[in-house]
Amino acid sequence: MTTTAAQSDPAVSSHMPEQTPTAESTPQRQNLLGMSREQMEAFFLAIGEKKFRASQMMKWIHHEGCDDFAAMTNLSKPLREKLARVAEVRGPGVIYEGASNDGTRKWVLEVEDGSYVETVLIPADNGKRRTLCVSSQVGCSLDCSFCSTGKQGFQRNLTAAEIIGQVWVAQRSVGPRRDSGNRPVTNVVMMGMGEPLLNYDNVVPAMKLMLDDNGYGLSKRRVTLSTSGVVPMIDKLGDDIDVSLAISLHAANDALRTELVPLNRKYNIRCLIDACHRYLSKCADNRLITIEYTLIKDVNDQQQHAEELATLLNELPCKINLIPFNPFPHSGYEKPSRNQCMRFQQWLYDLKHTATIRTTRGDDIDAACGQLVGQVKDRTKRHARYIQSIQIDAD
Repeated sequence: MTTTAAQSDPAVSSHMPEQTPTAESTPQRQNLLGMSREQMEAFFLAIGEKKFRASQMMKWIHHEGCDDFAAMTNLSKPLREKLARVAEVRGPGVIYEGASNDGTRKWVLEVEDGSYVETVLIPADNGKRRTLCVSSQVGCSLDCSFCSTGKQGFQRNLTAAEIIGQVWVAQRSVGPRRDSGNRPVTNVVMMGMGEPLLNYDNVVPAMKLMLDDNGYGLSKRRVTLSTSGVVPMIDKLGDDIDVSLAISLHAANDALRTELVPLNRKYNIRCLIDACHRYLSKCADNRLITIEYTLIKDVNDQQQHAEELATLLNELPCKINLIPFNPFPHSGYEKPSRNQCMRFQQWLYDLKHTATIRTTRGDDIDAACGQLVGQVKDRTKRHARYIQSIQIDAD
């Protein structure tokens, strides 16, 4: 509880009437939403209950989307009453939920400090596959030149509860999971706001909940982490969890990639590709790295760029995902034509590389790749500098 000046001054506080306990002084209830299986078991042991209650609770939270202890009918009434006193299931608040013409759905969610983050559900294959794009930070600590999220600056990392809470909100909106073949969310990609590997201690526990059978029961091939190339954390990730890995590459030479992805100054392309090889060597099965390559008109979409990319990736087991640039105001970049994207794809095919062109989804509700912005109390002052640069250009 915050101490006021009056309370800290003995001369003042001695004349203040004795105060009765307020809601602020009562013990805070524990939020069970982001707890791993081990943490949930420890919680139940700490309140004098058996460990098996953990799996019951996780199924109520993650399978049924339930946040009301009174509705958890396989728990005794005394336990439900105890839980209501010491715990809660608290997800992020839904500020906005919108649907695109193509079926894409976007949520603007309010997290603990009042900031907003965004998450997007993308249906495919006639609704059989539903991929949720999840945010890991409020804003982004990187400043990739083609991404509107980065122009909002950075405030903080999301907690594990705030990360898994996005999956929880999306699943509750679609409907509870009734069987393994009818999951409201079939795939998760850590490709929303933020750089996931710069929030490692919260992202990995959240992904483990996605994989846990008492959580969301997803295959490790259906949970993908996308990184701009934080090399030391790629190595650590390979030691801790073997989810699918995507690399936000966007250029095959260091000069251009540094312009697009400033992190390249610290971890250059060769360093990044070597880390990808090490990651694959730790996977128990045959796996491919996904290479994400945003095509920007007259910047990285010419034949020479395709040839550089093919040469770079010749020895790496991978698939290439070409992403037409999604415009946002004052970016200074343009989207290439459909024909140019197809020419780039064909150049890669001719050089023996598999490449797909990602269909732009949800751009009518600003839910497309690179368009998520949320509401950020920018600690970096990057947003203010960006707005100032726009004003200077306009003058």
